[in-house]
Amino acid sequence: MDRKKLGLGNVVSISVGLVIATSCLVSLGNGAGTLGVTFILAMAIAMLLNMTTVASLSELNALMPNTTGGLAQYTLAAMGPFPTLISMVGGYIICNTMSCGVEASIFSFSLSEVIGGRIPSFVYTLIMTVIILLANLRGVDMFAKIQDIVAFLLVGSLVAMGFIGMIGMGTGIKVQQPYVLNADFKDIAAMTAVAFWLFIGAEYAIPVSKEVRNAKRNVPLGMMIGLFLIFIMQSVIVFGFHNYVNWGELADSAAPHLLYGYAVLGEAGKVWMMLVGALAVISTQNSTVNSLAVICQGMAKMNMLPKIFSKTNKHNVPWFGQMFVSAAILIFGYFSDSSADMISFLILSGSVFWMISYILAHVDVLVFRKRLPNAPRNFKVPCGILFPVIGIVGTAYMILNISSDPQERMNIWFLTGACFIVLGIYSTSAEASEYPFPSNDSRTFRKSTGSVKISIESSSYLKSAAPASIQSSMIFSSSSPSASTIGSSIR
Repeated sequence: MDRKKLGLGNVVSISVGLVIATSCLVSLGNGAGTLGVTFILAMAIAMLLNMTTVASLSELNALMPNTTGGLAQYTLAAMGPFPTLISMVGGYIICNTMSCGVEASIFSFSLSEVIGGRIPSFVYTLIMTVIILLANLRGVDMFAKIQDIVAFLLVGSLVAMGFIGMIGMGTGIKVQQPYVLNADFKDIAAMTAVAFWLFIGAEYAIPVSKEVRNAKRNVPLGMMIGLFLIFIMQSVIVFGFHNYVNWGELADSAAPHLLYGYAVLGEAGKVWMMLVGALAVISTQNSTVNSLAVICQGMAKMNMLPKIFSKTNKHNVPWFGQMFVSAAILIFGYFSDSSADMISFLILSGSVFWMISYILAHVDVLVFRKRLPNAPRNFKVPCGILFPVIGIVGTAYMILNISSDPQERMNIWFLTGACFIVLGIYSTSAEASEYPFPSNDSRTFRKSTGSVKISIESSSYLKSAAPASIQSSMIFSSSSPSASTIGSSIR
């Protein structure tokens, strides 16, 4: 009997849940306000680039389905500790806790503006964070229930508001303005850097893949469906923007979703969109707390983080990781509570780290295609190396065009470089150790690579496929078609 608790719908809700955030609603409004309806084309390009990423991550998950470290374990196996720390500590832990803190502070400020009173906005951030933490400490069942409900309400609300605006059924005054502000491909391509943020995070279904029924089908399919649903939903909202909000006001607004809600349905619409912002924060933070804790657990088992991150409670939940992530969210929420410029800078900086982690995922696929060409994979990115290469080139372009302000762009690159130096120094002390992996084949191939050991199960096709450059502990399944797993295991 299959005891796994999550299905295709859960994967879709997890993917959608992290992607749709208040900052995405802001980016959507600003992008549409700059290009008009042609921003949808930039969104389509960004969606396709993100689909190449989830495809690459799905292949890596098919190669190593038992890992809880996710991209950390893939990159450690392919390239060693330094790129792993860049992708996970920078691209995931720092970026996601920071963005969640920012999201919470934006919502809390909006809530305090709507309801009034003298309660500091940070109090709302604190209350929401504690409630989500307590719920997630109850285990994957509670996490999934919250995610399904919130994702349904979030998507349903945004589609409804977008549809009302698109067909002109709002109570507000419709505006007369052109559909297209700028149709130059160069400008559209430049705006894909903004649109890219609208789709980042769908891969958060990967860390919980061990809990998913028929994961080889449901995980990649669920992430693809999630990205497409997000694209459709946001496209509908863009058409709603055209009918009810002046493009110029939209581009300059710090809360375009509230502006749109008020323009369509008056005060009721503003409150409605404020509640949508609340759902976005809950959904994003719920996914982040659960998935990042699992990732930290996996990295701890690889000696990339302190061992306490691997500890679990009676519900088999990595409790310290969840508490750590929640605390980091509160810290970032506190310091971003009153600075719009800092919020923008930190989000863009985090985006660079996240994009670099995506590039590393594509590189991982290329490395393993070369190193382990015959290893069984339940899922493989089609068209050879074409899509990973497109993903690398396209994402690099996003990084180079991360901001239209040259000074801000240089500051972002400087911060990224400084973090790389710190992580590089830390990586010299990181030691991925050998673990007593469960195995179908007791024969193992072991080789020392300095301070790092590798342990690879000696299936026939792997005996010569593990060069010294692999700097992790891995276990691959037997080459038998009946083998249920291939990849690294940290349980």
